[in-house]
Amino acid sequence: MAIYWDNRRYYSLDYYLKQTYGRKMYKISLDAGLTCPNRDGTLGDRGCIFCSAGGSGDYAADRRLSITEQIRTGKAQAAGKYSGNAYIAYFQAYTNTYAPVSRLRKIFTEALASPDICILDIATRPDCLGPDVLELLKELSMIKPVWIELGLQTIHTQTAKFIRRGYELPVFEQAVLSLRALSIPVIVHTILGLPGEGMPHLLATVSYLNTLDIQGVKFQLLHILKGTDLAKYYKEHPFPLPDMEEYFVMLGKALSTLRPDIAVHRLTGDGPKPLLVAPLWTGHKRRVLNGLHAYLKEHDIWQGKDYEKGM
Repeated sequence: MAIYWDNRRYYSLDYYLKQTYGRKMYKISLDAGLTCPNRDGTLGDRGCIFCSAGGSGDYAADRRLSITEQIRTGKAQAAGKYSGNAYIAYFQAYTNTYAPVSRLRKIFTEALASPDICILDIATRPDCLGPDVLELLKELSMIKPVWIELGLQTIHTQTAKFIRRGYELPVFEQAVLSLRALSIPVIVHTILGLPGEGMPHLLATVSYLNTLDIQGVKFQLLHILKGTDLAKYYKEHPFPLPDMEEYFVMLGKALSTLRPDIAVHRLTGDGPKPLLVAPLWTGHKRRVLNGLHAYLKEHDIWQGKDYEKGM
């Protein structure tokens, strides 16, 4: 029997927020001015192959502003589309636990000090969660809820090496275990359409996530952005990227396979249009989401449908 979440066929972030906190929240993307071990020479100096100069934080606020000023700016920008007063401070750009704990404490407590900030959402790498960082996260979670977003992208070793992820799968698994021991929710990033990966690779990644104690997932279509090593590779070695209908098929199978209690935080993405090389159709996010919802309904797809069959 189909499960519906607010008339949607998947467990959306909005539904999770309403059920867990009783209201909708608006996410403000922040830039703490940090870097990444894949950029500062520790693991490499070029970043992941798909990562832009903004460190995957192209929509984050100006890093020259203080965290308080960035939050104020984010609220002003949201005013035309959000009338509430509950916000998520999303530290998006680069690796947001990759700094001395003293600096991290200052950054995160400044965000939490804002009375309208209800959740601290931190994007990071699983290899940047040492004991001192975990202790800080535990401390912060006693003040307000803390989420951690981990960039997995894929479980497949060959692809992980190609995109220069820089860590092995056991590192990711240990990070999940450590965070859940602190009762901190974990959201996992995956990328669809990576070179050399097809539907079997995607479904293997989703099936793997089903075995873990994670609370959320982000599905992101691979974007090729100007200035990245992936853009150079794509120009020299063109590889197929899904069109919008093909992406719906991929997402439909992923959702159908996904455990139904895992909240879906993202189903697509819209790379900055001035930077976007391909696929250009992803620049029309609303049209993509409307098309996806129609596709799921037409084909009677809901999250966990195939997962439940296998139980």
